Amino acid sequence: MNPTLNLNTQGFTQNLGSLASKQLLMSTVLFENIRKYIYENCGIYFQDNKKYFLESRLQRRMNFLGLKTFEEYFDLLKFGISGAAEKKYFYEAITINETFFFRNQPQLDALASQILPEIIAVKQATGKNKIRIWSAASSSVEEAYSISMIFQDLIKPRYPNFDLEVVGTDINTAVVETANNGIYRDYSIRNTPPYYLKKYFKPGPNGSFEVIPEIKKMASFKILNLYDDAAMKTFYNFDVVFCANVLIYFDQASKIKVVSNLYNSLNKGGYLFIGYSETLHGISKAFRLVSFPNTVGYKKE
Repeated sequence: MNPTLNLNTQGFTQNLGSLASKQLLMSTVLFENIRKYIYENCGIYFQDNKKYFLESRLQRRMNFLGLKTFEEYFDLLKFGISGAAEKKYFYEAITINETFFFRNQPQLDALASQILPEIIAVKQATGKNKIRIWSAASSSVEEAYSISMIFQDLIKPRYPNFDLEVVGTDINTAVVETANNGIYRDYSIRNTPPYYLKKYFKPGPNGSFEVIPEIKKMASFKILNLYDDAAMKTFYNFDVVFCANVLIYFDQASKIKVVSNLYNSLNKGGYLFIGYSETLHGISKAFRLVSFPNTVGYKKE
């Protein structure tokens, strides 16, 4: 095994035109082994029809590293002296990051109009003045910044003594770095209301859009594997958790495990939001389903 392999992220972001002209094929046995490795490490289950996707994504990384076969790459990942460092690039390769600002407006509307006033009323009675919200598995964390903007614009003027702390997490190192920079391209801001775009962004380099410092300081970002029980135990005391379009990648056992951890992360009376195509039916009976205009949430009683 070559201990001097360059593990720079450039290998993952290379243009598709730099790929070898012939798509490599992974044996069924190796696909099963890699699928098992992924499942055991992060709970994501790759269906049989995702074999081509896995081949394509890993080949990009292999081309950069100068590896010729999937077997070589898997050996590096599991046994090579660079394997621990390579794991974060492996996660970047196998995950899909699709999000944008104000992606789920009905959930944000419910948060601002009903949930936060409800939570604030409870906290006022106990002398507390901080709201904590977790945007879990949130890719480049546009969601966390969207929540911060909503709070600053709609909640802070009504409750000036209350502060917000938003924590955004993802398993993908590269997108968390993007979140820390707070710089986004047209695709990410395409659904942003012009009012918010003007008020909470400033021009960034090369025609990009940068979140203003006032909003940046309200959020922090961390790398987190939702399947890591020990790490999940450090995430607690949240009033609201957003975890959209994540459960669809898990099998039933993994869903039950992850949702149980999310439940433990919430304060009593806190809310969990998941994606439109997701449900907790058959996964958890610990939450109470609450209906809002055009969306639903799950409340921890």
